[in-house]
Amino acid sequence: MFSKFRSTSIIKRKLESALVNHEGIRYLSSKEVIDRENKFAAHNYHPLPVALAKGQGVFVWDVEGKRYYDYLSGYSANNYGHCHPKIVETLQKQAQVLHHTSRAFYSDVFGEYASFVTKLFGYDKVMPMNTGVEADDTACKISRKWGYKVKKIPKDQAKMIFAVDNFWGRSLAAVSASTDPLSFENYGPFMPGFSCVPYNDLQALEKALQDPLVCGFMVEPIQGEAGVVVPSEGYLNGVRTLCTKYNVLWSADEIQTGLGRTGKRLAVDYEDVKPDILVLGKALGGGVYPVSACLANDPIMLVVEPGTHGSTFGGNPLGSKVAIAALEILEEENLANNAFELGEIFRTELRKKLNKNIVIEVRGRGLLNAIVINKNHIEAWDICLKLKENGLIAKHTHDNIIRFAPPLVITKDQLKESADIIVRTINGIETN
Repeated sequence: MFSKFRSTSIIKRKLESALVNHEGIRYLSSKEVIDRENKFAAHNYHPLPVALAKGQGVFVWDVEGKRYYDYLSGYSANNYGHCHPKIVETLQKQAQVLHHTSRAFYSDVFGEYASFVTKLFGYDKVMPMNTGVEADDTACKISRKWGYKVKKIPKDQAKMIFAVDNFWGRSLAAVSASTDPLSFENYGPFMPGFSCVPYNDLQALEKALQDPLVCGFMVEPIQGEAGVVVPSEGYLNGVRTLCTKYNVLWSADEIQTGLGRTGKRLAVDYEDVKPDILVLGKALGGGVYPVSACLANDPIMLVVEPGTHGSTFGGNPLGSKVAIAALEILEEENLANNAFELGEIFRTELRKKLNKNIVIEVRGRGLLNAIVINKNHIEAWDICLKLKENGLIAKHTHDNIIRFAPPLVITKDQLKESADIIVRTINGIETN
């Protein structure tokens, strides 16, 4: 009896010490939320010190009720904003009917999704997965199997080429392709047959592709984690030409750059080229469910036979319905065009108004943008902290780069208001 009342008393005290947000809901303070996570969760992330409790459209609110512009968009998973009504309704409706079967059986939804996504992007087949790293790993597996079955590479000798500064996750395969010590250090031995060439260097790529053992080249059309590095005009066209010339499969990693983010449906659309394998993820799940995919035509995809590759949750009814809704929103709301137009405005505003002693460069396409910071004056992390205080959350990469990627549903007025926050914050930094 004593322990029961004692437990109730502790809970009551905790509730009384908690905060009440703008809707009257009790929450722990930001400090309490952060302290709890630091105590019980692995320290494999270094989050910005903000404890979020609600999201709607382009905004998020912390547990104290302060509102922020979301300029990370869940690493571009939230292209459609927070709690888009069509996505939420689709999720709720399908979850009440049939949410998971595994592909051990047919469902009435997966075929609908497979038909929709393949027709939209112009491929014969889709291989459904969950996360981006799984989809990229799938592209590597398909490339290797195609290399053995079609290109006739000798057994266990197939090679994959990647670009320097690539990032496609942190699985053992992904870090085997990485050139960033933060990703690969202390995780060896690494995947054999993986090597890198400089990004945006067609001459180096051609030299690597001349090796008859190469089965595939995987590259991001714009390098996201590297700091939104945009290649020279003609690079993607050159990649397509060289991969065709040397009979190598080109996999385009559009997990972050696809689905309207860069101002086109796909980033490769800027040069009107088509990869052999298209890899999608992040926003494909509408920000509410992990959905990723590899798309390819039959001569490539059908090298994978039953039982040789799969995913427990990949292609399940819930994920399939959510993905259809996400793709429909992309088209119905013309989000790629919105990203293109507002991206032009955003970069123009920043280039014109930002203190050039602090910001060395503004770059990007659509609503995938970045600024490069002069570290002689301030660290990118410290600017992110100042932006947070002024009502905008963004995240740095590589110490001196800050990415800006708001949801694609952002309006012109919201974009200008948030750009003004960025300009005021940075220009308010004292320089010597």
